[in-house]
Amino acid sequence: MNASSTYGLSTQARNLQWLLTDLVEEVPGVNSVAVVSSDGLLLLSSDPVVPDPPATPSAGSRPSGPRGASADLATIVSGLGSLTTGAAALMDGGSVKQTMVAMEHGSVFVMSISDGSLLGVHATPDCDMSVVAYHMALFVGRAGHVLTPEVRSELRQSMENTP
Repeated sequence: MNASSTYGLSTQARNLQWLLTDLVEEVPGVNSVAVVSSDGLLLLSSDPVVPDPPATPSAGSRPSGPRGASADLATIVSGLGSLTTGAAALMDGGSVKQTMVAMEHGSVFVMSISDGSLLGVHATPDCDMSVVAYHMALFVGRAGHVLTPEVRSELRQSMENTP
């Protein structure tokens, strides 16, 4: 999230950005955080906006998306959300509350916020998973009632307008 991206936003949107920043800065092991809408669009990100890559990437470099790591995390969060929702439906498991993927070099957590919106966290492999999940639940509890259609639209617009 870019400091300049808070200019002109409503109090609710600024509060959500503050909660997101607090999650990254206060929870040990958290690398980055993204909030994704039900249709897979990035609403909030802890990562600064990355400029578009050069037209011809250098040999061996991986091209980044329009928002770099934040777009990658948003894509992963959206995909995991969709996959686990489908799996839960096939298994008559009800709604998905949380998904966690532990990898050799990190972890990804996905938690439902409200009306299909998702909170995604990329953390270090040595993070305390219960602490990360606890703080994610706090964020969800605080953000769920604030993430109204109007605020989602405002956040989406601010992400699109960020240079």
